[in-house]
Amino acid sequence: MNNTTETKAKGSFDFGKFISKLGPLVALIVLAIIVSVLNTSFLGINNIMNLLQQVSINALIAFGMQFVILTGGIDLSVGSILALSGAITAQLIVSGVSPIVAFLIGVACGAVFGALNGVLIAYGGAAPFIVTLATMSVYRGLTYVLTNGNPITGAKMNDSFSFQFLGQGYLFGIPFQVYLMVLGFAVFYVLMHKTTFGRKTFAIGGNEKAAFVAGVKTKHILIWIYVIAGFLAAVAGMVLTSQLGSAQPDAGTSYEMDAIAAVVLGGTSLAGGKGKMSGTLIGALIIGVLNNGMNLLGISSFFQQIVKGIVILVAVLLDRKQAKN
Repeated sequence: MNNTTETKAKGSFDFGKFISKLGPLVALIVLAIIVSVLNTSFLGINNIMNLLQQVSINALIAFGMQFVILTGGIDLSVGSILALSGAITAQLIVSGVSPIVAFLIGVACGAVFGALNGVLIAYGGAAPFIVTLATMSVYRGLTYVLTNGNPITGAKMNDSFSFQFLGQGYLFGIPFQVYLMVLGFAVFYVLMHKTTFGRKTFAIGGNEKAAFVAGVKTKHILIWIYVIAGFLAAVAGMVLTSQLGSAQPDAGTSYEMDAIAAVVLGGTSLAGGKGKMSGTLIGALIIGVLNNGMNLLGISSFFQQIVKGIVILVAVLLDRKQAKN
């Protein structure tokens, strides 16, 4: 009886396992087919390049967000870090600082803002949601103070080839920021799946207390995880600022939601301890295709928010169902 049950169990189709492994990829393919049928211009080379440009910014933020979510945390401040880092960089360039130096200072600031989140969470004992909700407001407020509520622009930004190339340049017909996305994916894939740091990240998400007892310096790891999230948000801010040719005080608004959606759609559990970097990249592509497709179909931005909200809700419910199984 037991053998029969075992054989049946082995031969049965595990829907939960299928969703976890191939669900995001299948969803991306089906979504792309639907959009291309409804609007044939979706598969045009110009639209594909435009789509990849949109995806690259969200993907960079999402790579950092995944590390945070793997520990069972959340970072609502990444959109504000993106805006503040971009504004600092733009202000430095306009003031005469070398664009390369300004870029390095900007991403360093993003890492520092992320580190502050990590310190408050690790040593302050406060919930990540509350801490990053507060810093989201603080960083956004600092952006408005720095910019005085107006875009930062100037000839020095537009005349700098290196800074322009970051968000507007093409290499072999492909936007340069796509190469940044691929590079970011490769580096952080290795960090997450092939290093001790990555294993410790998963361990904290699985059971933080057990990880601490096992000798993992959980507080140090948490701080570095938020540093990564802040750093990648700042890099995305540099790309967006270059792309727009100015630093907008409201840049990055709601970007944290798209990043969280990409991570969850990619199969990373909100409870922590489970997820793949490849899934997050697919999740970012799903969000990109969804946004791009709705724009091509002329769907109102108001309805787009509703659709995206429903997609996130479905992803969360599927995540909860898999967690119970």
